[in-house]
Amino acid sequence: MKLSTLFIGMTSVCCMTAFADQAMQDTAEAKGLIKQFGGTLKGELQTAMKAGGPVNAIEVCNTKAPGIARDLSHSSGWDIARTSLKTRNPTNSPDAWELGVLEKFEERKAAGENPEAIDYAEVTELNGQKTFRYMKAIPTGEVCLNCHGAEIKPEVEKKLGMLYPEDKARGYSLGDIRGAFTLSKPL
Repeated sequence: MKLSTLFIGMTSVCCMTAFADQAMQDTAEAKGLIKQFGGTLKGELQTAMKAGGPVNAIEVCNTKAPGIARDLSHSSGWDIARTSLKTRNPTNSPDAWELGVLEKFEERKAAGENPEAIDYAEVTELNGQKTFRYMKAIPTGEVCLNCHGAEIKPEVEKKLGMLYPEDKARGYSLGDIRGAFTLSKPL
């Protein structure tokens, strides 16, 4: 009796260790994909800013960012996107799980945690399948304030109105959580 209990306990520990190892690998992979996505997007935005300021950068977010996410999703097998509590594009609205995580991110920031370090991973059931989900906060940087701050120049305002008539992604301050990268992968 004691030997079988010991065996069951050891099996549970082994399974939990394997699960934890897989979660760590998935988290590392997700972080790498975010770095790739963010680096590519940042490069495109910097080029656009140099060529024509924030108005040009809005075009990048509108046309190139979705393509970068789509291409990276296709090549990696992950679903890669961005979301926010205040979306610019309604197609980026958070689902119920993402909404809960974004709200927790705000609580963590309010408790003093650095937004640069805020992330969360969990295995959930999505559309009837076990899925690894990961989110990483996107802090508002100085350059972000051109299009997401409280004071937006008229030419930027005009372009935003043309491309994003339902825009809610404004009023941020430096260091606020502007949104999050959100990734998922079926297990």
